[in-house]
Amino acid sequence: MGLMEKWLSKLKNQSLFSKIFVVMVISIVLVTVLITTVTAQMSQTLFVQTFSITNSKIINQIKSALDNSHYTTVNTAINVGQSGVIRSFMTEQDGSSLANFRRYYSMRDQMDRIQSGIGAANIGLSILGGNGRSYTSDVTYWSGSAGELKANPVSAAVQEQGGRLVYSYMDASPLNSQNRMLVAAKALTAPGLAEPYGTLYMFTRESDFRKNYASFTSQGNDVMFLDTSSRIVSSNRTEQIGSYSPDLLNSAKQIAEAGLASQELTIDGREVIVLADYLPSYNFYIVNLIDKNETIGTLFDRKTLFLIGTAIAAVAVLVIYFLTKRLTLSLRTLVKKMSNVTKKNFHNYMSVTGSYETRQLSTAFNYMLKELNDYVAQLVETQKEQRNAELAALQQQINPHFLYNTLASVNILVQRGSKEQATETIHALISLLQNTISNVKETITVEDELINLKHYVFINQVRNGSRVKVETFVSPDCMSAKVPKLILQPFIENAFFHAFNIKTSGYIYVTIMKDRDMLHCEVVDTGDGMDLDNKEAIPASTSSRQLFSGIGIRNVHDRLLLLYGEPYGVTITSTPGQGTKVSIRIPC
Repeated sequence: MGLMEKWLSKLKNQSLFSKIFVVMVISIVLVTVLITTVTAQMSQTLFVQTFSITNSKIINQIKSALDNSHYTTVNTAINVGQSGVIRSFMTEQDGSSLANFRRYYSMRDQMDRIQSGIGAANIGLSILGGNGRSYTSDVTYWSGSAGELKANPVSAAVQEQGGRLVYSYMDASPLNSQNRMLVAAKALTAPGLAEPYGTLYMFTRESDFRKNYASFTSQGNDVMFLDTSSRIVSSNRTEQIGSYSPDLLNSAKQIAEAGLASQELTIDGREVIVLADYLPSYNFYIVNLIDKNETIGTLFDRKTLFLIGTAIAAVAVLVIYFLTKRLTLSLRTLVKKMSNVTKKNFHNYMSVTGSYETRQLSTAFNYMLKELNDYVAQLVETQKEQRNAELAALQQQINPHFLYNTLASVNILVQRGSKEQATETIHALISLLQNTISNVKETITVEDELINLKHYVFINQVRNGSRVKVETFVSPDCMSAKVPKLILQPFIENAFFHAFNIKTSGYIYVTIMKDRDMLHCEVVDTGDGMDLDNKEAIPASTSSRQLFSGIGIRNVHDRLLLLYGEPYGVTITSTPGQGTKVSIRIPC
C-alpha cells in the first residue's frame, strides 16, 4: 500500500501529458489482458462444449459398432445352442473309438460351419461340456486346459447369470499383453434338461475389440471401457488396461444414471472432461476422457496469443502516445509561454489553436498579456516622464552661490588685469550653463560629458587655485557612447570639496573604457580617503554653498538603477590616507 501511495504521489507532480499517458497505458494493458483472458476462456468453453457434443456423437457411433459385434456374438451363441450335434457331443458318454471319432468329426464340422459365419469377426470359440469334453476352434485365442478355463471367474459368473450372455476381461498370460482377451460366455441349456449341458466361451482379442473405436481417439482424447468392478477392460491407452479406477467408475455411473452431459475430474494430475454411457448388453461403461490442456493447446498457442496481445497493446500505446502528445501540444505550449512571462518576457502571445478548452485558455492568456503589456508600457512611460521632470527640475537648481562665487572670481580677475583668463572663465560658465540648462536630453555622449567636466574643473581651479589637478584617460572607442547627463560632475565636485581637507593638494583621475557590453567609468582621487565601515558608502555633501547643482552622488546611483537596473550603478571604495575610487557601470 505504501509503494502505491508513493507512486501516486510521484505521479501527482508530473505533467498532464505524463498523467494521461500513464493512465492510458495502464488501461490498455488491463483491457488487453482482460480481453485476451476472456476471449481465451470463452474460446476454451466453446471448444470444450463443441468437442463434448462431437464426442457424444462419437460415443453413439462406438455403441452402434459394439451393438453389431454383440449381435454377431448373440447369433453365434444361438447357433451353437441350437446345434444337436454340439449338444450330443457335450452330453453323450464315450463309446467306441470309431463312435468317438465320428462324434468329434461331426462336432468339428459343425463348429467350422459356425466359425465360417463369423470368421470376419475374429472370434475364437471354446466349449466345455458337462460330460467333461471340450472343444477349442483356435488355440491362438485360448491355449489353456479345460480346468483352467472352468476355474476362471467368468465361469462362475456364467453360472450365476443362468442363460444370459456374460462379458468379462481375461488376461490369459500376464507376461504377454498380446493375449489380453474379452470373453463372452453363456451357459448352454436345452429343453428337458435341468442343468446346462455346457458352457460356450467366445474370445475376442482386446486389440481387435479396440478397432471398434481406435479411429475416434487422438492425443488427449481417450476412450476406456470399465466393468462393474472399475477394471479397465479396453482402452487406446494400453498401459492402463487391466488397472482399476474407482473414481472414474463413480463418475461414469453418475453421468449415466443422472443423464449428465459431462463431468470434470482431476485424474493423475490432469484436468479432464468425462463423457460416459452405460452399455447394458456388455454390462460395461464406455468412458471418453478429454484432456483440457492438451486439447485446448491444439486450439491456440498460448505463446503466440501472448505475443499477439503484446503487439496489439504496443501498437495501441504508440498510437495513444502520439495522439496524446498531439492533443496536449497546444496546452504544453501555453504552459511554456506562461512560464516565460515570469522571466519578464511579456510578448509571448499564444496562437489560438487546439481544442475548445485550450483555445479559451489561449484567448484569456493573450488578453491578460495584452493588458499587462499596456500597463507596463504605461508605467514605463510614466516613470520616464517622471525622470525627465526630476532631471529638468534638478537642472534648474543651479546653486546661486556657485554663480555668485564664480562671478566674484571673474571680477577679481578683471581688477587684476587678467582679462583673458576672465574671458575664458565667462565662456566656460556660459558653455556649462548651456549644456546643463538648455539641453533637456537625458543622455549625452561621453565627449560632451567630458567637455562639461572640463569647463567645471576650469571654473573651480580659477576660484580655488590649482592645488587639485584633474587628468582624464578615455579610450577613443568610448567617445561616442551615450551616458546620462551630469553623471561624472557630482563625483568630481565631491572630490574637490571633501577629498582634500587634510591634504593640501592632489590629483583626480577620470578613466573611461569599454569591457564587452559594459562602459566602466572611474573617478579616483589621491585625497584623504574615508573609513566606509564607520561612514556611509556614498557620503552626503556638507556644504551646499559650494555645489554647482542639486544632483548629488546618491541621485546618480538611483538614476542608473532606475534606467538600467541591476547590475549597473555606482560602487565606492576608499582607504583612509590614500584616497577614494568611484566605479560607475553603464551598458553601452
